Amino acid sequence: MVGFFRSGNLASRVFDRQFLSPRPGATVNTVRQFYENLVPSYTIYDINCPDYSFRKFTDDGKYLVAFSRNHQDLIVYRPIWLTFSCHEECDSHDLPANAERFDSFFKQLYSISLASSNEYICSLVEVRRIGAFCREDDELFLYSHGQAEQGSSFLPGIKQRLLSFIFRKTWNEEPDQALRVQHLKKKFYFHFQDYVDLIIWKVQFLDRHHLFIKFGSVDGGVTRSTDQNLAFFAVYNMETTEIVSLYQNSSEELYSLFEHYYDHFHANPQNSLHEKFISSHSNSVHALDQLRTIKNKASSSSQFVKKMMASLPYTCQSQSPSPYFDLSIFRYDEKLISAIDRHRHCTEHPIKFISVRQPNVVKFKIKPGSDSGASDSRAKRISSFLFHPYFPLALSIQQTYMQPTVVNIHFRR
Repeated sequence: MVGFFRSGNLASRVFDRQFLSPRPGATVNTVRQFYENLVPSYTIYDINCPDYSFRKFTDDGKYLVAFSRNHQDLIVYRPIWLTFSCHEECDSHDLPANAERFDSFFKQLYSISLASSNEYICSLVEVRRIGAFCREDDELFLYSHGQAEQGSSFLPGIKQRLLSFIFRKTWNEEPDQALRVQHLKKKFYFHFQDYVDLIIWKVQFLDRHHLFIKFGSVDGGVTRSTDQNLAFFAVYNMETTEIVSLYQNSSEELYSLFEHYYDHFHANPQNSLHEKFISSHSNSVHALDQLRTIKNKASSSSQFVKKMMASLPYTCQSQSPSPYFDLSIFRYDEKLISAIDRHRHCTEHPIKFISVRQPNVVKFKIKPGSDSGASDSRAKRISSFLFHPYFPLALSIQQTYMQPTVVNIHFRR
């Protein structure tokens, strides 16, 4: 029975960890569950720090990377811990004056100027161009056969691959030879011009050989509500120059793949121990249950699928491996904060991190901005969060138009 009970007392958890052995292969999970008791408990608001753009903690947690506002300098810090001593119990005393300073938590290691003398930092070499031609010798082949004349109406190579795949897929859908022509007229030729007018909206690498391409109409690419427009997702093999599969943005089959193989759509580096524990609905039953709950509440399943598919293909984003984003340990509002590193609209109220094991217990709160709240509620404010991979340490950064940036430090006192 002792193995199923997890105390809410930190000292008791440390004592249990000394005497209780986890199941084979579950050591890391046991360590991460320890963060239920080891949470940020104190916030220093509007800390005195340099006017830099703080980007992220490195995967090993040893460094904090920042850039100058003009992006001409790279600054690297090493996280340290605020230390002070008292004659009596420290919890009853206020923090010392130097706690308000950024250098009490981070030590600057170096600052490097980037391209200070207009030198090249790097150069990009075009290896392959996919569009009008799919192979390197396609253009040479057309010229050698006298087909590449001025004013020719040849479709681009990628569009020919797309039309060919749709034709063959439609052809195989109807086994009856007598009805196959009518089926082609209804499903393919009737929409032929719509297929021809499709353009590439977005592309993502799935691996070194496959591209995940989103096709859509010209009008749909410039509207804000892209989930309302018809779009197609294609998996393209660059080596064979073939379309491997094709789905509409309302396809339940594509959504099922997205639900069960999310990590393949949003590839994360696996060279770090901490990066392997980024929660998603393909590796966490808690995240999957949360996603399915949202889907069940949706008024229309088709519209929900379109809304979820609107974010595909994903842009390159970094994700925090912090245990405080582990959905098997904590629950939080993903509209306000998540492991994905991006700017979000700031909220007036603190963001709550609730225990999964005890649904009515708020373990800690994160509040960006000043302690007194916003002086002008009409001003547009955005916030971002940087969580350390394993320390109970986080930065919240609030930016307001025409106002100085507010940086808060959240840590365990």
